Amino acid sequence: MPVSIVTWNINSIRLRLPMVLDFIARHAPDVIMLQEIKCTDDQFPRKAFIEAGYPHMAVHGQKGYHGVAIVSKFPLTDVSSRVFCEIPESRHISALTDFGHGPVTLHDFYIPAGGDEPDPEINPKFKHKLGFLSELTSWFTDPIFQRGHLIAGDFNIAPHENDVWSHKQLLKIVSHTPVETEALNAILNGGHGWTDLVRKHVPYDQKLYSWWSYRSANWELANKGRRLDHIWSTADVAEHCIGAEIIKPYRGYATQPSDHVPVIARFAGV
Repeated sequence: MPVSIVTWNINSIRLRLPMVLDFIARHAPDVIMLQEIKCTDDQFPRKAFIEAGYPHMAVHGQKGYHGVAIVSKFPLTDVSSRVFCEIPESRHISALTDFGHGPVTLHDFYIPAGGDEPDPEINPKFKHKLGFLSELTSWFTDPIFQRGHLIAGDFNIAPHENDVWSHKQLLKIVSHTPVETEALNAILNGGHGWTDLVRKHVPYDQKLYSWWSYRSANWELANKGRRLDHIWSTADVAEHCIGAEIIKPYRGYATQPSDHVPVIARFAGV
């Protein structure tokens, strides 16, 4: 059986737990990497995930904001988190697992959104975002990232012109400005090299989104989306990736969906 790994900015796990459980019932992923859980470690709904078949968890929560978590059918060991820019926010957690092709370290990221003004001189949130990307760039040159790593999460950047509804109209909008897209593409192509697992299977000439704003009165009709959520891996992991998809219907789930939808990468079973 293929193995599937999901990333999803859930925008409050406690509020949207029924939606996640519905997704599990329909898609049965093996690993779910969540962002913006918006709860402390002790508030994370562990019991619900255990009952759903995910006994292994790595949680790095924060009261009211941010927070990341990995829930898994496979054992998780060597759990750790990293602080970026000396700002103590819960934006990263990693854990070692093995889903059949050897040890893989999973990294779950929630990269800063960056605020509204794409100028680090006047916007400290954008300065934080660029600093975060700079630290990632340096970290990923470490020899440990040559093989056996998968990184996923809400990167808050749509790096390609077909990752947004209008390349020209969004060039000055945070998430698609040249300084952001160039920084993320430099990470993708620099260091030891990463593979964008979604674009491995969906050509760049196809429009592809994972986020639609709450501000849009009719998000589906307008379809002004951006692909902010990503799953990358080192080449040795990518060679086993047999498919990827974005599950758009969850943007319209019930009355209180997340503004992000699940992104799935599938791997050959053993």
